[in-house]
Amino acid sequence: MPTADAIDAPPVIRSRLQKLGLHRRDDLVLHLPLRYEDETRVTAIAEAPCGVPVQVEVRIIDLSVRPAPRRQLLVRVSDANADGSVLDLRFLSFYGSQQRALENARKCGYKLRLFGEIRAGFLGPEMVHPRYRILADDEKLPDSLTPVYPTTAGLSQASLRRLIARALHNADLAELLDPDWCNRHSLLPFGTAVTLLHAPPPEASEAALQTCSHPAWRRIKFDELLAQQLSLRRAYLARRRKGAPVLAGAGRLGRRFEASLPFALTGAQRRVVAEIAGDLAAPYPMQRLLQGDVGCGKTIVAALAACQAIEAGYQAAFMAPTEILAEQHFLKLQAWLEPLGVEVVWLTGSLRKSVKQAKQLQAATTAQLIVGTHALIQESIDFARLGLAIVDEQHRFGVVQRLELRRKGGNPHQLMMSATPIPRTLAMSYYADLDVSVIDEMPPGRSPIRTRLFSDSRREQVIAAVRAVVAGGRQAYWVCPLVEESAKLELQAALETCAVLSAELPDLRIGLVHGRLRGDEKAAVMAAFAAGEIDVLVATTVIEVGVDVANATLMVIEHAERFGLSQLHQLRGRVGRGSHDSVCVLLYQQPLSPTARARLKIIFENTDGFEIARQDLLLRGPGEFVGSRQSGVPLLRYADLEGDADLVELAQTLAVHLLHADPDRAKRHLRRWLGNREELLKA
Repeated sequence: MPTADAIDAPPVIRSRLQKLGLHRRDDLVLHLPLRYEDETRVTAIAEAPCGVPVQVEVRIIDLSVRPAPRRQLLVRVSDANADGSVLDLRFLSFYGSQQRALENARKCGYKLRLFGEIRAGFLGPEMVHPRYRILADDEKLPDSLTPVYPTTAGLSQASLRRLIARALHNADLAELLDPDWCNRHSLLPFGTAVTLLHAPPPEASEAALQTCSHPAWRRIKFDELLAQQLSLRRAYLARRRKGAPVLAGAGRLGRRFEASLPFALTGAQRRVVAEIAGDLAAPYPMQRLLQGDVGCGKTIVAALAACQAIEAGYQAAFMAPTEILAEQHFLKLQAWLEPLGVEVVWLTGSLRKSVKQAKQLQAATTAQLIVGTHALIQESIDFARLGLAIVDEQHRFGVVQRLELRRKGGNPHQLMMSATPIPRTLAMSYYADLDVSVIDEMPPGRSPIRTRLFSDSRREQVIAAVRAVVAGGRQAYWVCPLVEESAKLELQAALETCAVLSAELPDLRIGLVHGRLRGDEKAAVMAAFAAGEIDVLVATTVIEVGVDVANATLMVIEHAERFGLSQLHQLRGRVGRGSHDSVCVLLYQQPLSPTARARLKIIFENTDGFEIARQDLLLRGPGEFVGSRQSGVPLLRYADLEGDADLVELAQTLAVHLLHADPDRAKRHLRRWLGNREELLKA
């Protein structure tokens, strides 16, 4: 049974509207134009500029069908209101009924009102497939710019305009925010803004409307951001109402671990450790995102958090997206914590069945720290007393996977880590339901990494550089081309690269690691490389994160133009782990697309991961950047995170105030923007 605010339209139209996400009257009201066309004035043919949409009024002089080389309808018209200038209309696709209607208009002397771009044709100025209307009398011109909406197959602009006009007439456009507050912050009333955007008067700046800089757009962007902030803040508050284990203790285990390290923590690490420690000692679940650049020391911070959970009598689970990364973490954590009496267990899908069952039993009984991949969230895994779940490279896991890890532990604290720094505006909007900690200081003694660009035609110079690096006692990585379409082709590229380098560098020890190797085979190759038994490691992107070999000082990334900025930055971060000078060579193939050229320029000019992430956000937009995080997060259609950063801050402040001081008004705002689609974020 349709609700009071349901769209009044035939079922077939409603199904097409639903493809656009339009289910309610308010959805139609907030379905705003992509652009505008000015049909409020008529231009004389002689004065119309070429290549710019214009509207002209004409009468038909002649009409004919040309059969070859391609069947087309040709209509010659003359200016109805000016000096009789002539224009040709060309229709490459037409119906018999269309031809008859135009022929009738010629006989009756009716005017045509055309809208389209005039261009130079063989016989003079012409329009190809203009939009037209046959005028039986002197029909008045529209008194507002004509909106052009996002649409779908079978739903015409005319139908959408009628539906939206009806929705505007019947919808509740009441102001939900305090008018004085809106005036102070230069925000138009909601009803004024939304009505103007659907039907702008001729005097409205078309440029400001098209670029979304008009004050009406500012109000809509703010309201959209406010709805997102309210939804995320409600999720945050709902999670804080849930109980969680209080992980408080004397901190002896953490102090013993820190004393065993051959280096001191940085100031940024100490600050973040204190933030996490405070959360873990609270009776509600921590939901904290720990972010920092490649090599800043996030794993040590996570280990200290695990120590706090273990000392409080609980378990910690550490989940990583790939087997290589998970095993790197396991080996580090085992070396750090087992001497302190902590039982660390390694659990991954590639273990033999009997071994895996034994590890599962440990996880369910005695293990204090369980490290692994997706295997940690399989149905057969149970934890005895899970107090802290740590998820590394959290953006690689879906919402459901992160939820599953929490469900197994009965609502443990959760620490998510990311070496892909999140730009500030993105963190304030899409991650507003999380507490965010940032390690913004690198450990001392790390050598800066120089980045160099080489065209594929200079491959021999790159191979010579590999030879020189190994001759100097160092090691090198050679990362093979990314082939997203086929893992088989990517493996083939790795095998071919390994064969070519083995032939070109016969005196060097060449190793190969890729995703198709068994877990124990990958581990053996990585261990040999870490021990210095392999000079050059040829690899696919399985080494993108977590691999830490201080003696490796050269990274060659082949077909660098195929990689995203985040991947390039992560791969580059595999070198420069020690005090030796390190170089990353980006080997690219011409011709470069504009996007690939922009990415290579950014990675060449920047080493700061936060600046690279900011530039990446500008290139790609937030949709791709946040990945699977989108599930449950209200996506932004109109606001631009970079250009509207001031509105993000304003919306965040007002959201906190409304939820505390006027929750009913907050609910009404959410209902207007999200209807029944608001989801509290669960992961």
